[in-house]
Amino acid sequence: MFKRRKPLSFWRKLREGVYPRRGWRRAIEYVGHRLKRLPDTPHKISLGFACGVFVSFSPLFGLHFLYAALIAWMIRGNILAAMIGTFVGNPVTFPVFGAISLGLGRRMFGMSGSGPDQATVQQAFTGALSDLWESFLSIFGLGHASWGRLGTFWSDVFVPYFVGGLLPGLIAAVIFYFLTRPLVAAYQARRRSRLLHKAQERLARQKAEHAARRLANEGR
Repeated sequence: MFKRRKPLSFWRKLREGVYPRRGWRRAIEYVGHRLKRLPDTPHKISLGFACGVFVSFSPLFGLHFLYAALIAWMIRGNILAAMIGTFVGNPVTFPVFGAISLGLGRRMFGMSGSGPDQATVQQAFTGALSDLWESFLSIFGLGHASWGRLGTFWSDVFVPYFVGGLLPGLIAAVIFYFLTRPLVAAYQARRRSRLLHKAQERLARQKAEHAARRLANEGR
């Protein structure tokens, strides 16, 4: 039902991820529209969205949906809002989030400097996935084990990135919670008011029609 009639090509998907066809402003407005229309309380919706923001600072790329949904489920936030919140992490913001998280994590572990640049980090994750696949195949005698390189990646990149992202992710989540909650509450209040007004108009129209039919019957 929700799929495109003509699926996007790989390069079109990649381009849409970097810069949406209708612009980031339209994409942000759409996410906000979907968020406000979720059938839940403003607290749970905002809490779920904050979970998605928090997860955006983690290095669990490809698992952000699941990670956000799990945290939202644990703290009783809206799971769908948590998934929507992960869109705060996108190709535009990931370099900033990554630099903050990895830089802070390396300082916490006493490592020198602010860490590798974003291109090097991306290469590290790509190489780690390749090493993991080769190491898995080596169990069946189909490749060469690369556990040593994975260990280096784990200690030098993944763990500092993950630990360093906890504090800025939490701060960003709290900020987005308090920004989102009044917006969702105001939208829901306006929507309830519109629905109540329409219901009152419909009831008044039905009463008028009933009165008109009664007068018509009495006149016969």
